[in-house]
Amino acid sequence: MRPLSLAIAAALLLLVADAAAQTRNYPVTGDSSISSVQVTAPARTMRVYQEHLDAVRGVYALSNGWRLKVGAAAGGITAQIDRQPAMHLVALSPDRYVSRDGNVTMDFNRGDTGDDMLMSYVPDSRVAQVIVVKATLAQR
Repeated sequence: MRPLSLAIAAALLLLVADAAAQTRNYPVTGDSSISSVQVTAPARTMRVYQEHLDAVRGVYALSNGWRLKVGAAAGGITAQIDRQPAMHLVALSPDRYVSRDGNVTMDFNRGDTGDDMLMSYVPDSRVAQVIVVKATLAQR
C-alpha cells in the first residue's frame, strides 16, 4: 500500500510542476503567444409598448453639438445622429435602449423634468474607450 501512495504523490508533483511551467508572469509585454476571446451574451430585451416609445420619441440636442432624432421601431427605437445612417436599438427597459452589439446605450427620462437623455458609445472597438454624451429634448 505504501508504494501506491508514493506513486500517487509523485504523479501529482509532476502534474503541478508541468502546470507551473506553463504560466507566465503578468503583465505580458511585447509579442505574446497568448490569445484571448471575449464572449458577450446578447442583451435581454423586453416588450415595449407604444406609450413607452412616445415618451422617448423626439429630437434631442446633444452636448457635443450633434442632433439626435429618435423614432419608434419594432422592439425598440431608431436613432439617427445628424445625417448618419439610422441605428436600431432594442429595449432593455422602458427608459433604456441598447444596440445589438452593445456599443451604444441610451438612457431616457432622466433629470428633474424627465426630458434629459444620456448616451454612451464605443467609437472604435479596437480601443478601450467609452464616450458619454448628455442631451436635452429639443422638440417633440
